[in-house]
This record gives sequence, structure tokens and C-alpha cells, in this order.
Amino acid sequence: MDNERGTHSTHEAEQDARNDELKIYVNGELVHRNDAKVSVYDSGFLLGDGVWEGLRLYNGVFAFLDEHLDRLYEAAKAIDLDIGLSRHAMTDALHATATANGMTENVHARLMVTRGVKVKPFQDPRLSRSGPTIVIIMEFSAPSEEAALRGLRLHTVPIYRGLPVTQDPKLNSHSKLNCVLAGIHALKAGADEALMLDPHGFVNTTNSTNFFIVRKGEVWTSTGRYCMNGITRRKVIELCRSNHIPVWERDFGFVETYGADEAFVTGTFGAQTPVAEIDGRPIGDGKPGPMFHRIRALYKALVAEHCR
Repeated sequence: MDNERGTHSTHEAEQDARNDELKIYVNGELVHRNDAKVSVYDSGFLLGDGVWEGLRLYNGVFAFLDEHLDRLYEAAKAIDLDIGLSRHAMTDALHATATANGMTENVHARLMVTRGVKVKPFQDPRLSRSGPTIVIIMEFSAPSEEAALRGLRLHTVPIYRGLPVTQDPKLNSHSKLNCVLAGIHALKAGADEALMLDPHGFVNTTNSTNFFIVRKGEVWTSTGRYCMNGITRRKVIELCRSNHIPVWERDFGFVETYGADEAFVTGTFGAQTPVAEIDGRPIGDGKPGPMFHRIRALYKALVAEHCR
């Protein structure tokens, strides 16, 4: 195992020089990345007031697009943000951005919508009068296969995902400071990413992905009450059920986690990434296990079928 600590990420990607000349979608225009700008008065910049989605492009098809758009528009409704584009128009914007960049494969898209430009730099949402700001960044971004199989080192942090009455963790909000601080805490401890608990002290999620363990042939993940219910997370659960792999959404703590046979995380970018170590304790033999490899293969087949 690599002796360097705190140097790996679930978003580790191969370098691609094509990203130097990207065209970015900004409010209906496609501009060179060096000219892609939003106002310093924008609600997203001033307050983190907005929602976003991350998507992957495979074979010219955005994987699970309807589900990503469902989540985006539901989140916008929850924060009373009028996106201003229909789902059809948003889909056209995504494809236009991909076409402008000659993209079909190994592409990651970040679709962002904020409440727009404010007339004064204060919190009152009535000061956002310009209409929404919509930005789409797409990059040639192939996940690092070496990183995906090396395994992450996680560190449990004292920053947890809170109750819906504070900031609902199910929102893909631009306000990610609690997750950023959790990541910083983990990096300072020499780990790669943070393992976060729920308000009751049960193991919950990481700062950027959903978390799973494997025990005696069963796959466990949190209840989903206090974390982003990721689309990849849902697909993994569905794949387990349809392939006769016992899977549970349940509360569990450190004893079950440290003693797990395997652990892995899920997210749109990296799909599934194994976890080698948590809080200095190796998980299993510290290498990707058979369940990880099985689920990873099932997921790749699902994406290939969906995006053919």
C-alpha cells in the first residue's frame, strides 16, 4: 500500500489536455473557459444559494438523466428557486455543451443553478432580481483506474450531517461548507476523505460520497435519513436486490464498520471506490474485495445497457 497519506480522492482523474480549451455554458451562451464568468453579486458566490447536479456522459448518453433532473428540479422547488428552463430545454443545454466540446465518453458534467444576481450583497432573497444563473461545466474526466483500485483511507470526523431543520443533507446545495470542513479535518489527520456520522452517532456518509460496508456476504449502508441519497447509491441497492445480494439500509456503528470484510463508497464520478482503511484500521485485508468487484461489474453492465 502507498505510504503517502491524504493524497488520494474519489474524484482523482487522468490528466487531459483537451480541458484547456473547454467551452462553458453560461446562461445560454457557450464561451471559452477563460471567459466564463458570473457576477460577484451572484447569489451562489455571495451565499451558496443554489443547487447543482453532477452527471456522467457515456457513449454520448447522460447516464440516468431523468433521475438527475428529478433531483435538480425537486431541490429547486424545495428552496423556492425558479430554474427558468423546462426539463426539455435543460436537456438541450446539456447536449449543446457536449456537442460544442466534441464530447461523447469519459465526460463529467457539473450543472449549477443559483438564485441569480443580487442588487445588493445581502441575504434577503428578494434582492435576487435578475432571474437564475445557469452554468454547465463539462470536462474530459476519466476516473483514475489505479486510484479506484488502490483504496481510500477514511478518518471519522466530529462534523456530522445534520437534521433537515438545519440544512437538509438531501439537498445538493451550493452550501457545502460542512462537507468542506469535514474534508479538511480528514486531510489534517492524514486521511484521504472524511467519514461522517449522523446526529445519533451512527455511521452515515463521507464528505462527498455514500458509504457501504460488507459483512458476511451482506451489503449495508445507512438509513439514508441524514445523507444525500445518491443516484449511484440507489443503483447499487437495486442491483443487489435484483442479483440476490442481501442489502440493508440500517443504523450501524464503529464495531460493525471496523470489523467489516469490505467497505466502499459510491458517487456519480467514480461509481464505486474501495475503502482500504478507516481510522488507522485496515478493512478486511486492506484490498478491494470480491463483493466490490462484483458490484462494480454489475454497475458497469447497467450503465452500458442504459447508454447503448
